[in-house]
Amino acid sequence: MTASINDVAQAVGVSASTVSRALRGRPGVSDEVRDRIAAVAAQLGYTASRSASSLASGRTYTIGVLVPYVGRWFFGTVLDAAEKVFSTAGYDVLLYNLGSPETRKRFFTKLPVRKRVDAVLSLLIPDDDESAALRSLGVPLATTVGGTRPGFTVVGIDDRAGTESAVRHLVNLGHRRIGMISGASGPLHWTTPIERRNAYLDVLAEAGIEHDAALEADGDYTVEGGERAMTELLAASRPPTAVFAQSDEMAMGALRALRRHRLKAPDDVSVVGFDDHELADVVGLTTVAQPVAEQGAEAARLLLRQLDEPGAEPPRHVQMPIRLVLRETTAPPRPRGPQ
Repeated sequence: MTASINDVAQAVGVSASTVSRALRGRPGVSDEVRDRIAAVAAQLGYTASRSASSLASGRTYTIGVLVPYVGRWFFGTVLDAAEKVFSTAGYDVLLYNLGSPETRKRFFTKLPVRKRVDAVLSLLIPDDDESAALRSLGVPLATTVGGTRPGFTVVGIDDRAGTESAVRHLVNLGHRRIGMISGASGPLHWTTPIERRNAYLDVLAEAGIEHDAALEADGDYTVEGGERAMTELLAASRPPTAVFAQSDEMAMGALRALRRHRLKAPDDVSVVGFDDHELADVVGLTTVAQPVAEQGAEAARLLLRQLDEPGAEPPRHVQMPIRLVLRETTAPPRPRGPQ
């Protein structure tokens, strides 16, 4: 007959929940007791099962993850890093792809994660009603997008500072016609495009450069969108000598558009991206590097810490470092008449 968790607990003289914590490497068990439990479990031939652990701890050992796009690089990278941390700790991931307004509305109306997950990692920005719905679950909540909000641990970057460093770099090189490829049509309630646009406008004003609306184009945060946006900028009556793209994927699309117009970066147009995508170095892209994978991993670690230490006050915001990485796509503008 196969030994149960209760058999191990009775043999050691501890509770079943203590056995579960000890065998899963959870805190709250002394080394001496943990070693004794491991020895008895081995002697009895007991192997911890997910169902037994769940019964003993009251947990599902499942983390809910909400994403607006599964196939896009940023979200996929965050998700992959977070899943590795959860998996190592013995947790499964229950993924909800909420890319359409209908799917999103249905999710927040029914809240199918209730009683099915121990915590939620949201890679989308919930509005006030959606935030309240998630808080009603009574589980730890974390996100890697947007600013501070009640009930959530936010792991992110300073979008404003990153954009300022990119645009100031172009200004310092001598550019005065500086365009921007943004992502106005990004996920619902996504604040990143707004923060980066405001920083772009502030740096232009700081440098005494008048804003020209014709030098802005929506690139949809995709390579294809970036190509369309750069083509639009090149068609302006006075095209830019430099472009800041709010993501590396849009910047790569912009570089492709330049090639198709028989132009080069930085000889004809300087280009700066944002992210330090895994291919940014391959194409020589100057960019603002952010630790995308580490944001997902850190958010996952903080959620697990809240589960293991329910009485501890979780951090409201963790800001990750960013830096400007200079490569081959930026240079001073070539003399070619008024800019």
